[in-house]
Amino acid sequence: MFLPISEADLKERGLDRLDIILVSGDAYVDHPSYAAAVIGRVLEDANFSVGIIAQPDWRKKGDFMKLGRPKLFFGVTAGNLDSMVANYTANKRIRNDDDYAPGGKAGLRPDRASIVYTNRAKEAFPDIPVVLGGLEAGMRRLAHYDYWDDKVRRSILLDSKADILTFGNGERQAVEIARRMKSGESVKALDDIRGTVIVRNDAGAFKGHAAIPSFEEVSADKENYNRSFKTIYAEADPFRGKTLVQKHGERFVIQLPPALPLDTAELDRIYELPYERAWHPVYDKDGGVPGFATVKFSVISHRGCCGGCYFCSLYLHQGRIIQSRSEASIVKEVKALAQRKDFRGTITDIGGPTANMYRAECSHWKSAGSCRGKSCLIPEKCKNLNLGYSETLKLWRSISEIRPVKHLFIGSGLRYDLLVDKYSDDYMEELCALHISGRLKVAPEHSVDEVLRLMNKPSFKIYEKFVKRFEDMNRKVNKKQYLVNYLISSHPGAGSKEAKRLAAWLKKKHIHPEQIQDYLPLPMTISSCMYYTEKDPFTGKGLYVAKKPGERKAQRALIQR
Repeated sequence: MFLPISEADLKERGLDRLDIILVSGDAYVDHPSYAAAVIGRVLEDANFSVGIIAQPDWRKKGDFMKLGRPKLFFGVTAGNLDSMVANYTANKRIRNDDDYAPGGKAGLRPDRASIVYTNRAKEAFPDIPVVLGGLEAGMRRLAHYDYWDDKVRRSILLDSKADILTFGNGERQAVEIARRMKSGESVKALDDIRGTVIVRNDAGAFKGHAAIPSFEEVSADKENYNRSFKTIYAEADPFRGKTLVQKHGERFVIQLPPALPLDTAELDRIYELPYERAWHPVYDKDGGVPGFATVKFSVISHRGCCGGCYFCSLYLHQGRIIQSRSEASIVKEVKALAQRKDFRGTITDIGGPTANMYRAECSHWKSAGSCRGKSCLIPEKCKNLNLGYSETLKLWRSISEIRPVKHLFIGSGLRYDLLVDKYSDDYMEELCALHISGRLKVAPEHSVDEVLRLMNKPSFKIYEKFVKRFEDMNRKVNKKQYLVNYLISSHPGAGSKEAKRLAAWLKKKHIHPEQIQDYLPLPMTISSCMYYTEKDPFTGKGLYVAKKPGERKAQRALIQR
């Protein structure tokens, strides 16, 4: 049964009022790849009644009142994407479609949806608290550079006037907020929940915190912006991260340390909740929700990524510590998928942010967190990082024995630098022999080492070593398969000279790239910091940054010619 979305649903369930109402910028797809569905199911599992208002008409308050007044709070999210990313291209053009909307129709979510939805919910029920969550909120939780306004914006918690913000994967935070509010605590008294951000008039009660330059300081001085960012980045680990305090005017935005990682049992429970694994039937008339097709028969195996690419939001969202599900839980999910009437024999993916990090472990993670000032993979894999390749092979084989599963493909991207040494021999052979649907996604991003360093990516020599290994392995298993190469144009540090070098390599290899992305400065990423300040925040070295549309267009043209 889907979570209620209408007054009729409430009557059917015998509910007068809901405990919590979630508002989402995405259509309602009850699947563990959709954050609002996950939070809704987790809260339901904790014995709270939950409803969802998906893609409401934000121009008036009516849609925000259709499920009545919640007993505890509204939970607001812009959806799986930042609403500005969902609505605009990297060159600030309005997108023509939206994979998270019914029929792929664009324009069903507002710009800056977290702010707009919160304001409408407050307009409908001024006395009901709003808990803000999701990727948009989390990556805008402190003062941040905004590419679309081309300026530093305040914490979204202040701009939205929400009461509390959760960042990272918010299951624990949402349940704790709900339980404490149900027990009678005011949302204004919740000042000790990990993975939340709050606003207070005084920060004196937060002992041992790290103060970062104020909003006024970072918006007026790029050196202060870099100082602030380095502290945010350094304190992002859940085990050693400090509370951060950033003054905005006369008030203080206070970020509590990140939530601790979920253990395997907790993660299994989340993914085994009774999702319908479908879009809500109200979207049938529109042809459904396009984005669901890519995940319908896929399974999430883990969270987190220890790669630390500087242009990616994962470091400050899911974190560097890998959290993996058990083999038994994943197999159970696949067995359930295989019994669906519309299952045609293919599991399209078993993965996460990076497919070959399932069951990766480090001896430091469980007690001390990720290392400060060090990368797990750059310039090479740390000796303390143990990859879960043997466990992955066992998992793949268990799934392949399930009937009527005919094919198990890996659709998530892989870290190619973890597939070039002898320890990956068995993994690589089985991957190429059985689990590629003809094309494998990898992300070299660029061919120039100076640019790759600024992306925190391995030397291009490692990629070339992987390509040879991939070709050799395919010959060994008698397969003809291809690489889909993801490339980024106009990243900070990349000018026309670097674009020409990349273009020359592509020409030499007779590669006509399909996946070229104009660099998009995502809020609170390292590359975004570079883009705004035109400096490497860690070395202070000045950088060339292509900011004018003509410069960006020229680089892309050079690469694609």
